[in-house]
Amino acid sequence: MKESRERRPESGEVPLRQDEGSDRPTALDLPSPPLSPEMAAYLDKCREKIGFVPNVLSAYAHDDAKLSAFAAFYNGLMLAPSGLSKLEREMIAVVVSAANHCFYCVSAHGAAVRALSGDPVLGDTLAVNWRAAHLSPRHAAMLAFAEKVAYGSFAIGEPDREALRLAGFSDVDIWDVAAVASFFAMSNRLASATGMRPNGEYFGMGR
Repeated sequence: MKESRERRPESGEVPLRQDEGSDRPTALDLPSPPLSPEMAAYLDKCREKIGFVPNVLSAYAHDDAKLSAFAAFYNGLMLAPSGLSKLEREMIAVVVSAANHCFYCVSAHGAAVRALSGDPVLGDTLAVNWRAAHLSPRHAAMLAFAEKVAYGSFAIGEPDREALRLAGFSDVDIWDVAAVASFFAMSNRLASATGMRPNGEYFGMGR
């Protein structure tokens, strides 16, 4: 009988390093055209502020108009004044991204949760099972609603919105919770479909 040439794992074999492979931000071979002065300055600001350009921005930079639209929408949702704190919006991003198994967004926004909360455990807990985290009633209601947006927004009804009101959210806040959750549901799908990889810097942030 001919011996199989199929390679079998050796006892004690370790996985390949996860930071090996292509240095492209996605699995796609996207062009790198010149950016407008505004978008070039935006990426320079990222380098100045956090030390690198997030791969999601590098990926969108294959089209200046798409990068500009994405940056404006993202900044409006995540950084503009809101009844939700920046940390709360990042918590929503992690929980929705975990529901969608999005490696890029869980890694990037888990790092943001660690940085904003000063808690090295919170981001990882939200990524695995947010119900295991020590949360206020406000945050538990917020994340339950966000998760429902990710899994089955068609089933959301008035009782779900009323639960947020009882937790202290205004109707404008409820819009923001839904908008952030919906944005990341879209971003998760795009990131996963294009093989987007997190920047290595994210993994050490806030540890």
